[in-house]
Amino acid sequence: MTATETGADTQAPPAVTAVGLTPLQRAKAIVGGSAGNLVEWYDWFAYSSFALYFAPHFFPKGDSTAQLLQTAAIFAVGFFARPLGAWLMGLYADWKGRRAALALSVGMMCAGAAAIALLPDARHIGPWAPLGLLAARILQGLSVGGEYGASATYMSEMAGRARRGFWASFQYVTLIAGQLLAVGVLILLQNVMDRAALEDWGWRLPFVFGALLAVVVFWIRSGMDESPSYVAAKAEGAPRAQTMMLFTRYPRESAIIFVLTAAGSLAFYAYTTYMLKFLSQTAGFSKPVASAINGATLVLFMVAQPLFGWLSDKLGRKTTIAFAFLGGAVATYPAMSALAGTTSPTAAAGLVALLLLLLSGYTAVSGLVKAELFPAHVRALGVALPYAIANAMFGGTAEYVALWFKGEGMESGFYVYVSVIMAAAFLVAVRLRNTNVHSLIKED
Repeated sequence: MTATETGADTQAPPAVTAVGLTPLQRAKAIVGGSAGNLVEWYDWFAYSSFALYFAPHFFPKGDSTAQLLQTAAIFAVGFFARPLGAWLMGLYADWKGRRAALALSVGMMCAGAAAIALLPDARHIGPWAPLGLLAARILQGLSVGGEYGASATYMSEMAGRARRGFWASFQYVTLIAGQLLAVGVLILLQNVMDRAALEDWGWRLPFVFGALLAVVVFWIRSGMDESPSYVAAKAEGAPRAQTMMLFTRYPRESAIIFVLTAAGSLAFYAYTTYMLKFLSQTAGFSKPVASAINGATLVLFMVAQPLFGWLSDKLGRKTTIAFAFLGGAVATYPAMSALAGTTSPTAAAGLVALLLLLLSGYTAVSGLVKAELFPAHVRALGVALPYAIANAMFGGTAEYVALWFKGEGMESGFYVYVSVIMAAAFLVAVRLRNTNVHSLIKED
């Protein structure tokens, strides 16, 4: 077993200077990568935010619950299209370049959002309406599945060694911002439009907005500089990325990403998406209060990302990730138990904030540390595919598992489940190599 495999520090490989990569080019790359990420996630979350309003247009039969269940089923199909998108876009980014993959990804999201905005409802085209909605949502699932690996790879390669953690953290900043923007647009339209207009046609506006934003980002991304890592790998004649490489040449790295993502995605959805239902159904807060707690803590979570990215540049990404998973493994059970019994919104917000701040040690550098584990010629695929599979298996099922435990009368079992998965990730994190020193991203 080599020193790298055991996590021991050895002399760092010599850096390869990216010729002609100026501070302006770096800034342009970060803006293009992060702005596209924001638009991708805004469009993704706009669907769930406005489902209450557009569900009757596509599923006119049945009561509101039946209509929402059918839109939720389409949401789930889109979710499980993400691993396919990650696989296809990961290969495309390694074959044709990061810039091409990023432009294609946001172009697909633009098409999906525009399709939902313009799609005739069931009154006009009958059963073709829900089928069209399904096709648009699959396209969005492919897009957002491909976005993670391509943007994480590109931003990590373009960030520069000295501040790589800080700049790469903006991937999660914009992910959270996209979610908040979707909720913000919903609140705005609810306050400036009467309910009848919003239910009739106003629900289409956020998708028009998302499609227009995507057009702007497509233009920005089309003019971005290609990653020097990709250019260098092509010039050196690196082998063409193949899916089986992950299992034959990089099984350890792929397994590491799978475990870290399993814990990180599970915790993220437990502390954010499911937390809204937990605060109202278990803790007993009203829906407006639960929403306010959820929104305020998400803002804090977003602001914390650059801080933890900066800390990773100083202390090491291995250190911040280990801190996140150890802290989560220890704190989840007592924090959620306390949340279940608290009646104070301030105390509840403090407990949720604690869990999210702990998780920030991972989320701020989640894409970066994965990118640093792979050589350039297979990096985008290596980041994207294990992440997407673990995200679907653990993040996508988090709410279902939580509700199953609740339905069985042993809700605390979910707290244990989250803690155990995070403890497993901690054991993996402490054996990581110090990617601040041993990163396979070689540019300064």
